[in-house]
Amino acid sequence: MSKARRSSTGLTVGVAGLWLSIIVLLPLAAIAAQSFDDGPAGFWDAITAKPALQSLGITVVVSLVVAIINVAFGTLIAWVLVRDEFPGKGFVNAIIDLPFALPTIVASLVLLSLYGPNSPIDVHLSATQPALVIALTFVTLPFVVRQVQPVLMELDHSVEEAASVLGASNRIIWTKIVLPALLPSILTGAGLAFTRAIGEFGSVVLIGGNIPGKTQVSSQYIQQQIEVDEPVNAAAVSVALLVIAFIVLFVLRVISRIQTRREGSD
Repeated sequence: MSKARRSSTGLTVGVAGLWLSIIVLLPLAAIAAQSFDDGPAGFWDAITAKPALQSLGITVVVSLVVAIINVAFGTLIAWVLVRDEFPGKGFVNAIIDLPFALPTIVASLVLLSLYGPNSPIDVHLSATQPALVIALTFVTLPFVVRQVQPVLMELDHSVEEAASVLGASNRIIWTKIVLPALLPSILTGAGLAFTRAIGEFGSVVLIGGNIPGKTQVSSQYIQQQIEVDEPVNAAAVSVALLVIAFIVLFVLRVISRIQTRREGSD
């Protein structure tokens, strides 16, 4: 590599590293430092307080349910969009990304109008955990679909056709050929959906009800702590969410790499 090329690469890496530090690393470091303003004991007391633990528990459980739902239906939707032809396919493909464009508070308002006290379909879910699941599923829908869809498009159909000619059932083809190839992308989408769900605020702020111990998620608890002038408590719970998200993404990344290597060796 020439000296000029090395210099250009070094400059690019330096600019990217600086931008990453300003946008991501410095804010994370600041929130972590603030969470320990009262020392390690204060941090521990903040995240083990009953309301904090309740909000974290509700957040994690609901987000896990949302991730599982998105894995099932997101993979199904991706399969239909890639393998099937039907009228309006382009429109369906376009609206998948709608949750990315729609302000989440608007989503919460729409869901409240649909499932709230004045529900036009007589389904009243406001201030319940199913309402949280619906709201979070809506905003995280695209993650699995958009991760799985391009992998499905690149799959070699000839392998499936050969297995079918040899007498393999649809179940065997799916479990032995298609699913292993899709698993890394499915896990990535599930991880993104989960981490988005645990930090979501706008989509649940109206439909969720913010009932402590019942429907109050961690983002709402953090806002509550800010409003009562307890920034250390808010920062501590924020750090707890960051740790949970990091662990989940790390574990899924490791599993994905193992699966990819296994597929490569086969």
